[in-house]
Amino acid sequence: MALDHAILVSLLEKPGSGYELARRFERSIGYFWTATHQQIYRVLKRMETDGMLAVREVPQQGRPDKKEYSVAAPGRAALAAWLHEPIEPESLRHDLAVKIRGAAFDDPAALIREVERHHQVHSGRLAHYLAGELRDFTGPEAPVPLDAGRELQHVVLRGGIAYERMTIAWLDDVLATLHRLAGSAPSPAAGSAPAPAAGPAAPASV
Repeated sequence: MALDHAILVSLLEKPGSGYELARRFERSIGYFWTATHQQIYRVLKRMETDGMLAVREVPQQGRPDKKEYSVAAPGRAALAAWLHEPIEPESLRHDLAVKIRGAAFDDPAALIREVERHHQVHSGRLAHYLAGELRDFTGPEAPVPLDAGRELQHVVLRGGIAYERMTIAWLDDVLATLHRLAGSAPSPAAGSAPAPAAGPAAPASV
């Protein structure tokens, strides 16, 4: 998938400025595709030049007008063509898994702190995903009813939640194994309680 496709999806969900789009990539879109502000602005400019995006000037009181992007007909056609193309399943490349196997040739205890750090990162992400799900989809203040677009946003978020839960369970197993091999007791820091935020911020529905 190219950054172009992620931008097209986001702008079809809701038109916005380059800054607003970059904020979405820091939030909900960041679950499955990351990009820097510079990358986003560069691709927006190219897509505008190619006729994929339409742009209008939006007056702002006390500030310069902002450029609001929306998807033009050629952009919709390009996204539709891509949606009908087959894609290959993701190949797994996991540096930590290789390190864990390599610990057999060093001191397994030396890897414990690194695995605990990964555990905290994934626990923080899970906490943010769950908070976002409650706010945007399942809680008493969540907008209802859900339209098709929001239903699909929610199913992507549920995938992120399932992935983080699976990863945390695996890291619990890794830590138990490392401690057993090292002959030490697990650290309290390795518990399953969500840690402070790490990774993408809590999701938004836009």
